[in-house]
Amino acid sequence: MDESTLEKVASFICGNGEDDPQYRTSSQLTAFFARAGLPRFVHDGSTRVWWVLDCLKQCSREELASVLKRLASPKEYGGDKTKVAQALKGLNEAVYIEGFRLCLDGLEPKFEKIDVIFDVDAASEEVVLKPLPAPDFFALSLEPGIGAVLHSRWTEAQRCLDAKAYLAAIIIMGSLLEGLLLAVCQRNPRLANSCAAAPKEAQSNKVKRFHEWTLAEMIDVAHSVGWLDLDVKRFSHELRSFRNLVHPYEQMASRANPDEDTCSISWLVVQAAVNDLARAIRKTQS
Repeated sequence: MDESTLEKVASFICGNGEDDPQYRTSSQLTAFFARAGLPRFVHDGSTRVWWVLDCLKQCSREELASVLKRLASPKEYGGDKTKVAQALKGLNEAVYIEGFRLCLDGLEPKFEKIDVIFDVDAASEEVVLKPLPAPDFFALSLEPGIGAVLHSRWTEAQRCLDAKAYLAAIIIMGSLLEGLLLAVCQRNPRLANSCAAAPKEAQSNKVKRFHEWTLAEMIDVAHSVGWLDLDVKRFSHELRSFRNLVHPYEQMASRANPDEDTCSISWLVVQAAVNDLARAIRKTQS
């Protein structure tokens, strides 16, 4: 299969999409491959989607078929009809370009050849990603000055996108999310520090100072105290992974190349985080 198709399948296996039937953690990914007859793949703790993609690239044609069949199998979802329907829909959208689809013969998945047809006239129309309006950072009542900085970064991210500098845009978005979460933590120090997820120093077991927190730790704390919903937390971690491409060796190792679609999704993640945090702040003020 084409690498772009494998990337879609990898994301589907991880459960990163909003309509994907199942989100899979590190251990669940290892278990999935074992159920697909590939026990040699054991997740090593690296970014899930890129690890899965690497595994798929190592698979033979027959092994890929086993992976796809397992993804379409009702047994993978405990017979949940809604999840099975989601799985078939998502998988068939991902592999459509390859000229086949998956369907069920009773409980057994099977492949069917299809004709790949595109509306050339419609496809030739240029698609433009319209800029999203900047959130009202000033309404979050953060410390003086930070609202202006966040607003400036949002604008700069748009400029990068207009210039097709997608890597730069997504790095700025990640830094924007980090700055926003840090500002909210500093606005609510007692709640953030008393949270069970608050990061602690190894020797003293004391909670670290806010400036020592990583973005991953801030995301986990924000979810733990109820500032971020579960879906926003998960997608924020994916944005964090892309933000780490600021390190050239990380990009080389992951072979990641953010594009316009990646930026569009990342922007929505930041917007969702702002919305969640704004709702949480309003609750504390009421």
